[in-house]
Parts: sequence; C-alpha cells; structure tokens
Amino acid sequence: MTTFTPKVYQQQVLGSVEAYFKSCHELPSPSIAFTATTERLWGRGNPYNPLSGFPADMPYFCLRVPTGGGKTWLAARSVQLANTHLLRCEHSVILWLVPSKPIREQTLRALRDRLHPYHRALREAGPVTVLDLDEAKSVTRATLDTSTTIIVATRQAFQVEDEESRKVYQSSGALMHHFEHLAPAQRAQLLTEGAGADQTVPCSLANVLRLRRPFVIVDEAHNSRTELAFDMLARFRPSGVLELTATPDLERTPSNVLHSVSAAELKAEEMIKLPVVLETEPNWQQCLADAIGRREALQQLAEHEQRAGAAYLRPIVLIQSEPRRAGVDTLDFERVRSELITNHRIPAEQIVVATGEEKGLERIDADYKLGIADPACPVKFVITQKALAEGWDCPFAYILVSMASLSSATAVEQLLGRVLRQPGASHRQAGALNQSYAFVVSRNFAETASALRDRLVTGAGFERREVAEFVTAAKDDQARLDWEGHAGRVMVRPVAITLTEKPDLTSVPKPVRDKVSWDGERSTLTISKPLTEDETEFLKASVRSEIAAAAIVEAAQISRTAAIEFFHTPAELGERLRVPQLALRVQGELQLFDDPEVLEYPWDLSPFDARPTNEDLLALDGNLKVSEGGEIDVDDASGKVVSRFLPDLQRDLGLVYQPENWDEVRLATWLCRNLPEQSLTHASKQAFVAAWITDLLRRDGFTLARANLQKFLIRNRLEARIRDLRRQAVGKAFQQTLFGEDAASRVAVTDRYAFEFNPHAYAPSREYDGRFGHFDFRRHFYGRIGDFDSKEEFECACWLDMQAHKGRIRFWVRNLVRREGSSFFLQKADGRFYPDFLCQLPGTADQPGPILAVEYKGADRWAGAEDDRLIGGLWASLSEGRCRFVMVKDRRWEWIEGCF
Repeated sequence: MTTFTPKVYQQQVLGSVEAYFKSCHELPSPSIAFTATTERLWGRGNPYNPLSGFPADMPYFCLRVPTGGGKTWLAARSVQLANTHLLRCEHSVILWLVPSKPIREQTLRALRDRLHPYHRALREAGPVTVLDLDEAKSVTRATLDTSTTIIVATRQAFQVEDEESRKVYQSSGALMHHFEHLAPAQRAQLLTEGAGADQTVPCSLANVLRLRRPFVIVDEAHNSRTELAFDMLARFRPSGVLELTATPDLERTPSNVLHSVSAAELKAEEMIKLPVVLETEPNWQQCLADAIGRREALQQLAEHEQRAGAAYLRPIVLIQSEPRRAGVDTLDFERVRSELITNHRIPAEQIVVATGEEKGLERIDADYKLGIADPACPVKFVITQKALAEGWDCPFAYILVSMASLSSATAVEQLLGRVLRQPGASHRQAGALNQSYAFVVSRNFAETASALRDRLVTGAGFERREVAEFVTAAKDDQARLDWEGHAGRVMVRPVAITLTEKPDLTSVPKPVRDKVSWDGERSTLTISKPLTEDETEFLKASVRSEIAAAAIVEAAQISRTAAIEFFHTPAELGERLRVPQLALRVQGELQLFDDPEVLEYPWDLSPFDARPTNEDLLALDGNLKVSEGGEIDVDDASGKVVSRFLPDLQRDLGLVYQPENWDEVRLATWLCRNLPEQSLTHASKQAFVAAWITDLLRRDGFTLARANLQKFLIRNRLEARIRDLRRQAVGKAFQQTLFGEDAASRVAVTDRYAFEFNPHAYAPSREYDGRFGHFDFRRHFYGRIGDFDSKEEFECACWLDMQAHKGRIRFWVRNLVRREGSSFFLQKADGRFYPDFLCQLPGTADQPGPILAVEYKGADRWAGAEDDRLIGGLWASLSEGRCRFVMVKDRRWEWIEGCF
C-alpha cells in the first residue's frame, strides 16, 4: 500500500489539537485554555461551552471537517496527541463512538488493518488494541496496562434502556480482576447496585471504564447531541471528549469548535470535486439524456488522459429515483432502469440498483477485487432510491441525477457526499474532471440551486458563505436566474412596457405580483425582478388581448436576460494571480524554501549543558504538588474546597497505571523514543537525555520513582529545551544563508516556484462583516474577503481598491494566514510571515506586471516587525523587479504609491 501523506490542512488541525492539549496544562483550566488557544490560532477567542452533567472544565472540543476531509484519520492520529500532551500517560482507553452498525464495522476493519492509514495513525501512540464491544466485555487488565485500547461501538450500545446493552452495566466474572487492590478513592467513584447493606459494586465494563477515565471520540457527533447521549457519556467519567462532524450544533447545545476546515481548503488539497455544476430540466427523460451525454464527455476526457499516463477513471452516474407509491405514476428504479436500457441502449451489466431490496453494490464488492473501482467492473450507472450503504466511497462518482425533489434532504445530502468525495483520487489535467455535476428534474433553476446549496450546508458541512460559489450553472441562461449565486454582485434594470389594457393582477400569485407594478396614469407595467417562464404564464393570463400577452412574454424574456448585469470577480473572469516564492540552492539545485530546517547548519547537542534549569525544577515541583492533591481552590458560592479537573485526572490515571521494573536506563530510553526530533542522531539525543536525567536524580527529593511519575512533564521540558537550542542554531544559519555577503548565490526568487491563488480555494476563517465600515470592493480577486485586524487595515484595503479603479492596480487580494490555497508566506527563522495584501500591478498582454506585497503595521507593533521588513525586502531585491514590498504605518499611503 502506498504511504499516506497528510494534507497541509490535516497537519494544521493536528497542530491545533496539540496546542489545546498543551494549553490545558499551562493555563488554569481546559476551559480557559480553549478560549486562549482559539484566540492564538484565529485571532478571536471562542467562549467555552461546558456540557451539562460533566465537570465544567473537562476538555471538550469539536473538529469541524466537511464531507471528504478525512475525519477518521484525524481522530486516529489524535490518540497519540491525547496520550502525550493531555493524559500524559503511555497507554489509555479510547471509547470511539459511531452512529450506526455499518459505520462501526467499517471503522473496526480499517483500524485493525495494519496496512491501512487509520491503523498506522493509531500506531503513533505505540502498541494498540482495537476491540468491539463484545470483546471489551472480557478485556484483561494486562491488555489495558500494556497498550492503548480502542473500543469501537455505537452510541446506542450503551443505552441502559436497551435489554442487550445492560450487560455493559452488569457484573462479569471475566472482569473481576480489574477491581482487586483498589484504593478507597478509586472504589468511591464506581457505580453501585442496591442500597444500604445490600449495596454492591458490580464488576462491570462500565466500572472498568470509570476506573480508566476513557478519552471519548464521537464520530458524526451531530447524531449524538441529545440529553440521553450526554447522560450516557457522563457515566464513564471521561478524561475528555473530542467530537468530529461536518455540521456541529452551534445553537441548542453549542459545540466548542476548536478548528474549522473549509470546503475551499479541501478543494485546494484535491480532496473534493468542486464546484458542483448544476443543470435543471423539467422533462425527466431529457434530464437523464443530458446526464448520459455529460458522462460520455467525461469518459472521453478520462481516456485521453489515461493514454497520456494518468490513472484509470470510469465516471459513474448516481441516479436518485422516486419511491414507489400505490396507484401513483412514479419515476421508480425499474422505470429509470428501463429507460436506460430501452431508449439509450445502455447494456444491463453497466447498471446496478442499490435499494432496500436490491443489493447490487454488495454483489459488485463480492465479484471484483477493487469493487466498483475495479477496471474489470463495467458499471457506469448506480440507481438508488433513498441512500447508499453508509461508508460507501467511490472516486469515480461524478454525476448526481435527481428524479425526486431535492427536499428529500437525507438522500440528496448523502448522494452529494458520494459525488463530492474522491478518496484516493488526484487532480486531473482536464478541468471538467475536477468538478461534480448535478442534473435535477425541475422547472425552477434558482429554487433548485438554493435547495442544493442548503444540502451542502446541512449535510456536507460547507459554510453558508462559501456555498454560493460552489454551485454554478451549466447553462448561461440558467445562471442569470441564480441571484443567490451572485449575491451582492448583480444589478437588475427594471423593464417597463405600455399595455393597451389593465392587467388583472388579483388573479396572479403573490410571488409574481411582488415582482411587478402597474402605473394606471401611464398604462405601464414594470417588471422589477426577473420572471421565470412559469411566472410569465401566470402574468400573461392576467390580460385578454394577444398583443398584450405577447408584450408581457417579450418583456419577461428581457427581464431574465438583457436586464441582468453580473459583476464578475477577477478569479471568475479567469485571471491568474501567481506570486514568485523564495527558493534555495541545495547542492546546486533550486528547491522551494518553505522551512528553515532545509538549511545546512551545525547541529549537535554535545556542546550544550545537559542539566535541568531552575525553571525546569520549579515546574517539576509545582506539578508534584498538583498530582498529590496540593492544588485546591475554594468555590465562591458555597465556600467549599474543590479540586480541579486535570489534577483529579492525573491522580486517577496514576492510581491505575502502576509502572514496574523501571530503571534509569529504561527511563532515558523511553524519553529518547518519545522526543520527536528527527534532526538529531539517536546517540546525540541519548547522551544529552541520559546526562540530564543523571543530574536530576542527584538532586534532593528527585527519586527514580518520582522521575518516572513525572516522565511526561520531563519529556515536555526536554523537548522545549532541545527545540530552543535547535531554534538558535537555525537562526544563525538562516541569517548567514539569507543575509550573508554571498546570499544572492544561495537564494533566488524565481517564477519556477510561484504560489498561485486557486480560484476556488479562498477560505477565510472569518469574513469581513462591516465592523469597520462598508465599502463596495470591486477589484478584490475573490467575491469573498477575509476579515481585517484593524480599522487602519480596512482603510488600507479601501485605498488599494480605489487605486485599482484608477488603473494603477489590476486587482488585489486580502492574504490569509494558515489557509491552504489562499495563503502566500515568506519563511523566517522562527515562523512564517504572511503579508496583508498582494497586488497585481498592470502589465502587458505578453507579460504580467509586478507583484506588490503590502503589510500594514500599527505604530505599536512597528518595532517588533523588523524581521518581517527584512525578509520582505530580501524577497523584493532578489526578484529582479518582479516583486515589490512595502510596510506601511500611520496611513502613509504615499509609501505604497512609491512602489507603483
């Protein structure tokens, strides 16, 4: 199996998770840590919403990832982060909850498959054991003590009300050994049965989980946000809860969204096929014929690319038929299949039916090694009625055909997800093969487009503000009716006609009346909004003469064509924005310079003092007091002494996981294995760690047992120390390479490496909402615009747009931070510099003009931005005139003018 390489946005999600887990220990509580982490990541701290029935500061957060974003892999990879940075233990119990039995079986299969990316992600946590619920009911203590144990189950399996599921709460002889030699504090936390003298503690799986304080992962969390579900989770005293969903609850019981991935980021990483090209047709047979024609066109493109070396591709059409109804003529699966075979001469073997009764896809999976994606499989059309089997993925699914109303939300959302997702697929040279297609039997395009966008929001997890650009019309005449898709960028000219008679508007439906007005004095009918063909028929019926009716038809035609003017952004018009990047010569070859670690620099730990600092010793002392219960607080309301969540958690985990047979060498070896520093040799790292531990153990009060108890904190202190030493070495190398006397021989700014802004991948974490004022930005590269950090920054954007109106700038973009596909950066020794604005200056037909990078800095931050000015200036000076850079303060717009 090919090696799985995580996408940039996935690495960023994991970075956010790690940052939150670390902050949970660095700040007074996980609730405060959540607000602080989101402030640091996104510039605006989100409030923490505790779950009712749980400790108020229990780590509880949500990762919002749209359909096709790889939620399961992120969950699996987060296990190691939870062990290392939150729980600070070698092994843990993970309770992994899924919404249904099919998803449970699929998840178990993947997590157990040693060659699957999900299992490999789990293995980052060390030895792992994956169990289903039946296996967990007889799990041994040795298994829990020697591996991270993942228990995969449906949420429903833990409901006390379910007869079968009560076994989770009943005593089992197979679990008795878990309850031997418990401390009084542990026994006091267990569930009991009976009352008074008859009260007993059942040796149940539920109590094993209470002892082990499981970290809970909730997949498709939007299906599990009921009071009953939360009560069930609370019974197990979780150490934390991680939700994964495309559509988090933001209102009733709001999820704490730590990181939100946008659909635009998935598009930039080639994880989904966007935009969705929509076409409506009232005649169902013509609609199906159009979809077949589109599939044939895509097939030809795929075969052409395959001859040039591209991977095999067979575009597949998913057809949603109508359910059968007694006594009603419906477009059910049999009628659709008959249409394909009889009128389009599609061979029967190319059609598969997947309904409650027909199990066509299961037969395909059984007959072909790679299922429907197998080159030997002939299937090109899949007919379904409601929904396909949960978890079914196929990168060949390109076209959705809906015979039923788009109001059938669940089915359409699921089928859309199948078409959008492209697991294992990659970017194609033909643009048509990087898009999805929807053909819907409908007379009203605008209504259908709106319904489709709703399905993308409610089902696929797209954000409302980004769906407008991700549903586009296949036909120009239908595009003109799609006002929602051009929100804020459409101008409609009223169409007035003189009639010889007064129309009877009382008989016209109100939605049509709202689009027209009658002026009796001038005998003029004015159409203020475009009329569809159906609406035109209603209005035509309001007059008696054929001349008046013909005039209405002509005016209505003008209202939806010539009377509509759309404003198109530079990205929509096909403009390109390419920004040259810094490149570094490595052994004579240029390569993209996006990480200072590629620099050659002397890096060895041996010259440095391998002893704990006073700060290290203070941190270890403070942590010991907490773990021994020394950190307490007083509740303001009751005056009672209360403990905090994390100290309680560390105490409980310390009681459960009792280390054995540790010595100084084994401890040093464990620390080396858990220090992820790839730039060091193992010998160098081991020598430094062994010397550090030896020095620590010579100090009063630091025994081997204590060092072992605090090994995760020691690991963090060592990691921070090594990271700081490496940063110093990198900084020196960075300064010499980029700013030394012969820097020009080592660094270049070349068109060979240029960052190109994807026309469909602009994904601001926050859009500008008018808080600093309103301005009609017309020369921004995209229709959306990222938020501004200050009023002065907003005013700078307004000034740039006005210069664009004057022709001094062709167009510009609000550069984003940490957003794949819409973030240009310049690498610094200690991070990345993202200029606020990038402007394309005028050029010629053959040669685009220079790129101007503009950074606005408040006067209070000017002194601290010296390294930004240096790297920006270097980038411009090495570009041979292709790039220009300016940093502005105090509204000195003339500094920008000097760069034109």
